[in-house]
Amino acid sequence: SGLQNRRLGVRFPPGLPCGKGLPRAGRLRRPTDKEAVSANTEITTSGGLDWLKWLITAALLALGVYGNWHYQDESLLMRVLGLIGIAAVAVGIALQTVRGAAIWTLLKEARGEIRRVVWPTRDETLQTTVIVLVLVLVFALILWLLDSVLSWFVSAVIG
Repeated sequence: SGLQNRRLGVRFPPGLPCGKGLPRAGRLRRPTDKEAVSANTEITTSGGLDWLKWLITAALLALGVYGNWHYQDESLLMRVLGLIGIAAVAVGIALQTVRGAAIWTLLKEARGEIRRVVWPTRDETLQTTVIVLVLVLVFALILWLLDSVLSWFVSAVIG
């Protein structure tokens, strides 16, 4: 509105056409957690008790940290096994929430994408590394020469 008052020719773009499943022009709505997860993923909501599950998860993790400190004189193996057990239970509870399920879905999809990546061979990696190192050395030499010439020139001018 401020730019339009100055006659700069800035206008708002036209609204999107109204169709099935589209919000009316000018009325945007925030997607719900269930819609934001993924178009092809179906997650059942837990009846609004997600905050309680996250609270239990945080309490379990805090209990694990406190227990590790409190039992610091015990065997390291026992403390590590206890922390792993508490963390596994906390992660299991967190995965039962809507956001936890969304994170799990994201991790599964990312793993699938990583499997589809065509990784370079050892020879390609070695050749690329050698090219990068040679170019770094060449540019370092150029910068050193430029610095030396400019330093000589400045010392000649200053005296």
